[in-house]
Amino acid sequence: MNKKKVLIGIFCASLWLSGCAKGQVNESVSSNTLVYASQDLTRINPIVDEHGEINALLFDGLTAHGKNNEIVPALATSWEHDTSENTWTFHLREGVTWHDGKPFTAEDVKFTIEAIMDPKNESENAANFIDVEEIEIIDDETIVFELEDNNVAFIDYMTIPILPRHALEGEDMQTSSFFFHPIGTGPYVFESWEEGQAITMKANPDYYNGAAHIEEVIFKIVPDDDAKTLQLKSGEVDLAQLTPKSARSFEKKDGFSVFHMKTADYRGILYNFNNAYWKANKDIIPAISYAIDRQAIVDTILLGQGEVAYSPIQKNEYNDNSIENFEYDPKKSEQILQEIGCVKNKEGMYERNGEIIGFELVAPSDDVLRQDIAQAIRQQLQEVGIECTVTIPSQVDWTHQMAYLIGWGSPFDADDHTFKVFATDQGANYSSYSNAKVDEYLKEARTTSDPQKRKEAYSKFLKEMTVDPAFTFICYVDADYVGKTTIEGIDPDQILGHHGVGIFWNIEQWKISKGE
Repeated sequence: MNKKKVLIGIFCASLWLSGCAKGQVNESVSSNTLVYASQDLTRINPIVDEHGEINALLFDGLTAHGKNNEIVPALATSWEHDTSENTWTFHLREGVTWHDGKPFTAEDVKFTIEAIMDPKNESENAANFIDVEEIEIIDDETIVFELEDNNVAFIDYMTIPILPRHALEGEDMQTSSFFFHPIGTGPYVFESWEEGQAITMKANPDYYNGAAHIEEVIFKIVPDDDAKTLQLKSGEVDLAQLTPKSARSFEKKDGFSVFHMKTADYRGILYNFNNAYWKANKDIIPAISYAIDRQAIVDTILLGQGEVAYSPIQKNEYNDNSIENFEYDPKKSEQILQEIGCVKNKEGMYERNGEIIGFELVAPSDDVLRQDIAQAIRQQLQEVGIECTVTIPSQVDWTHQMAYLIGWGSPFDADDHTFKVFATDQGANYSSYSNAKVDEYLKEARTTSDPQKRKEAYSKFLKEMTVDPAFTFICYVDADYVGKTTIEGIDPDQILGHHGVGIFWNIEQWKISKGE
């Protein structure tokens, strides 16, 4: 979601990829190959961008998330947290090598975190490390982080993929060719990238956790949901994430398994507070929220595969379900509009000072589900007298848009996707939302280790967000995956993140059976 240098990155990708072979994915793949239907990628840059499903195959963090999204060792075997000094000491795994054979050391860890923290790299993840004051390398296998203040989410954030210093030092962290032929320490080694066609990876024979059972994984680029469905049925791909409607067509179909997986992935209306319209009309946002029938959207568009959203941490232990949920109430919506001086015209639309109350809602061009949700919102707002037009541009203009149907969400620590999304001037605050109380409560929540105090801080944060909304929350979306029954090892109970990312958390344990 980086708003700057994206075009430069795409241009450089095109230059580098122009030397790659063109054409279709090799159809004579091994019987021990997994073909996954993937969205297209412009680069593989896990420290600047978010939500890359491919990251779990190529890279490791110092820590990882286990079966229940708990923190487990990865490139670090152990760690200590000195709360009196606000330091974290990590002991790194010995004998780990990068995919090019060079040794992994503490220098790589220091390089990676400093690159994330460097403002010129415009990392969405920079907010996760703003408390880091000093990084000290004790030796090749020991590194110490000194923090300005306590950050209880810090151990979660050390799941960030570590990158090789020797391959990236001095490179531009937005446009380096490294991000089109990456080197990691993960269970799979990058082999090739056919532009617009496929990314091929081979099992890493030297992986510290043992070589993966599946020898080859191909991320085949299939951005269209209908095409994914057809290619699953034809056998061209083995696994895909589908819309609820498409996934339903595989229920009880021989040879396929359907996984309805819960997520912390929500959809909502992001309001661009840099836009002059919201500077003058911010007080209509509660009316918008009451006018939307979220349950109808869940039932008709998600086909029941999700739930109504009212909070950005609804799936987290620190959520407070007693806050205002903005349940569907069109009469209350109109009452609010009238109380703030809006008047209905003869066409049934509300006006203020002679101008129609309404806005433009942008939906992404590569997400049919969000487009359908946006159209439902448009219709429901129209019914109470709020004008809403839906646009689906090929390129989002983050600076000038009025509102966007955003997707966010994390199944991990509550600080993730709250501090960097809603705190003033943080890297993923694309709405330019700013509220001093929200900043205070989020800071309080990330600096206390007392679970009760954290819960109280997040409760205050959530309540303030109902008084001064940044988003209108719509729904949480289940992730529907369909795969061949020959794939073994998928954990259907894992709670996934934004875009349904997380299914590959244990990819090295997956197997492909011969079937019947």
